Amino acid sequence: MTDEEARGATSEGAAADEAAGGGAPARGLSRRGLLGLIGTGVGAGALGVGVGVGSDRALQAHAQGTSGAAARYPFAGRHQSGITTAAQDRLHFASFDMAAGTTRRDLVELLQDWSAAAARLAQGLDVSEAGATGGSPLAPPDDTGEATGLPAAGLTITIGFGPTLFTDATGTDRYGIASQRPAALVDLPHFSGDQLEEALTGGDLCVQACSDDPQVAVHAVRNLSRIAFGRASLRWSQLGFGRTSSTTRGQSTPRNLFGFKDGTANLRAEDGGAVEEGVWAAGSDGADWMDGGSYLVARKIRMTIETWDHASLAEQQTVVGRDKGEGAPLSGGSEFTAPDFAAVSADGSGPAIAVDSHVALAHPDQNGGATLLRRGYNFVDGNDSLGRLDAGLFFIAFQRDPRRQFVPIQTALARNDRMNEYLKHVGSGIFAVPPGASQGGWVGETLLG
Repeated sequence: MTDEEARGATSEGAAADEAAGGGAPARGLSRRGLLGLIGTGVGAGALGVGVGVGSDRALQAHAQGTSGAAARYPFAGRHQSGITTAAQDRLHFASFDMAAGTTRRDLVELLQDWSAAAARLAQGLDVSEAGATGGSPLAPPDDTGEATGLPAAGLTITIGFGPTLFTDATGTDRYGIASQRPAALVDLPHFSGDQLEEALTGGDLCVQACSDDPQVAVHAVRNLSRIAFGRASLRWSQLGFGRTSSTTRGQSTPRNLFGFKDGTANLRAEDGGAVEEGVWAAGSDGADWMDGGSYLVARKIRMTIETWDHASLAEQQTVVGRDKGEGAPLSGGSEFTAPDFAAVSADGSGPAIAVDSHVALAHPDQNGGATLLRRGYNFVDGNDSLGRLDAGLFFIAFQRDPRRQFVPIQTALARNDRMNEYLKHVGSGIFAVPPGASQGGWVGETLLG
């Protein structure tokens, strides 16, 4: 059993005794954080747009009795939640930049404020005791209120640090932490075929909010953005729906927008030693403060849906390396049968699984055993000027060392993957995810405390 599973998800029906604290750090929001709730700026305004997107789906989900509606995950623990936690159905991911002229103290207070608010939000509470309706009628409420009355719905909030937090684009060590940047927190190389957009790339900090209710996830990021006012502002964000991976064995394998099961060979929380080896950083890796943390890589991958939809079933299956129905490898068996890359096709014309198929290039057996714990989501951002769907996969993967895991895997895929004809990588980010907050502590305390 993982640390997160041991902490467990509590029942909404048992919330009464936790409502006063819910596992939140004893420390409340700083005066600066409370003033941030009063301020207005880019972060609050931009995130406000997302609320309408999720509200109708949230109400529908609760009317139907979403399976994860009653789940609650404590914020404190050895590892941050939202990594090996059972993958929820909805995502709001946000990248932030620290404001010019901010100090180390500003950064510390922001992380303290975010941790205090996140601990309350994870228990289905407002960001402060005053909340949406308990404050002065002459001042803006502390909480925006759109999640009032909604359960936590399995909300997890995961915080990460980008390379530019340690040394900015000019080479400046703004917060006195440049020497503590982990070697594993590399600047990702330019991969063949990348068409990255600056507006969808990088960031000093990231927040991953996952929930089984889209309104709960949006509410979390929106309010953390308000708290950050004057200290950090939103750089880019992404809404996701329909998880594209399973992180526990109790979850069925979901499908991506190409219609194929995705993440069959993904690491699962129950994989014990493999998770310890492939997901969690250790002090012996070279950065003591990252012991119990992980590294998050996010990639926004646009799918050329219309082109894919006109490909034959045989072509689609050859590209993926699995059959579209069962999800079995083309070498035979069922979904979880190990692919046989030496097997010959039925007509004897070549390998059953094409050497340039996605499965052949991404599978751990083809990458020296390198694994990733994926937590990706589908996205649809409307359509482009040509009337084509702006849709695809928001890829998220956690790992112990991107240099040994994501980078070599993606290098092989970028060079040779037959699927590249149908994909375009437009956004990217890498973040060091510190260990979880101690009871009464805050995320990042191992680095900045």
